[in-house]
Amino acid sequence: MSAPLLRLWNTATRSKEVFEPRPGRPVTLYVCGPTVYGRAHIGNARAAVVFDLLFRLLRHLYGPERVRYARNFTDIDDKIMARAVEENVAPAVIAARYEAAYREDMAALGCLEPSFTPRATEHIAGPFGMIAMIEALIDRGVAYAAEGHVLFEVARFPGYGQLSRRPMDEMVAGARVEVAPYKRGPADFVLWKPSTPDQPGWDSPWGRGRPGWHIECSAMIRGVLGEETIDIHGGGLDLVFPHHENECAQSMCAHGGEPLARIWMHNGFLQMGETKMSKSLGNIITPRELLDAGWQGEVIRLALLSAHYRQPLTWTDRLLEQSKAQLDRLYRTAVSGLPLAEALCDDLNTPEAIAVLPDGAGVLGLLCTPDWFTAGVDAAGVEAALARYREARAARDWARADAIRDALKADDILVEVAKDGSVTWRRA
Repeated sequence: MSAPLLRLWNTATRSKEVFEPRPGRPVTLYVCGPTVYGRAHIGNARAAVVFDLLFRLLRHLYGPERVRYARNFTDIDDKIMARAVEENVAPAVIAARYEAAYREDMAALGCLEPSFTPRATEHIAGPFGMIAMIEALIDRGVAYAAEGHVLFEVARFPGYGQLSRRPMDEMVAGARVEVAPYKRGPADFVLWKPSTPDQPGWDSPWGRGRPGWHIECSAMIRGVLGEETIDIHGGGLDLVFPHHENECAQSMCAHGGEPLARIWMHNGFLQMGETKMSKSLGNIITPRELLDAGWQGEVIRLALLSAHYRQPLTWTDRLLEQSKAQLDRLYRTAVSGLPLAEALCDDLNTPEAIAVLPDGAGVLGLLCTPDWFTAGVDAAGVEAALARYREARAARDWARADAIRDALKADDILVEVAKDGSVTWRRA
């Protein structure tokens, strides 16, 4: 039987489109990763888990050797520098610390390591680096230098706003763009900015400085995936404007009008109650806090996949409890139904895929823990107690059997007796 067609919602066209790999080309996926100045919160983790699922599905459909997935680290940023000043260490120390933390936390949620994990600082120089791309934009008349800065002139690109599909004044107001006297237009965005002697900086034709945020991803895409137009570009819904809109503009202008991506995908917000989770609002919880509180990574992953990726997801303790109970049921029983790939190929329809979860649950990154009910338990001690329990039952010493069972229950171990009399145990 042939594989089902993969249909994905394209933010650029506001429609669900059939995705087909280009003949003789790799399948390329780029997702905007974290700015590493602190621990990722659970809202950041939703994007990582959603696009890990897409990565797994693409590998399942087209073969692991054909799929190239890049997720970057922004390791040069004002927030990183501010954190470094607070701790009196070099910005590189902060970036390295939280890059390692991010890798650890996402691995705990079952995320595969991407094919490439480029750092922004590795792609400033070189033939496909940020400086070279900025020079090309100046040469094409869509960027200009002013007071040590280089800015993209939005008015020079007629296609600006096509991804966001919002009026310019609304976009500018919503993004809280920086007002500066050297800007020709209020929406013009920074490609390069000067660094003070105590800040990280790189030599450039415009003086010692560092890149703006938006140019980083465009350069890393070209540098690690080797294509001017990739198949799929992903990220959170909050990145549509200004980040992805600006990526579109600068990449198309630098590459002769070629689109940056064939399909744009964005996951919905994660909410605490009715409010979007964000560090600025202070209403965040991190995967590390959840893991340290005893929640298993697979439970957190299932909770993040429980709603369709484009829909908002409200995060509660109840959601975690429901996900844990659902995984307990799935680990106990063999579940069958529609092929998992059929549901996932319908724009990553995880609620349907979970509802009909078959043996191929590895594509979802679930049911991958053989010792789900026994992890962290003294299995030898439990088995010894069960041996005594079986002896007591065989001798019809019900009082002793009940005492052994109750002692195990007090240690969070449940004893289960099947209809045929066989005795098994699991963690409560």
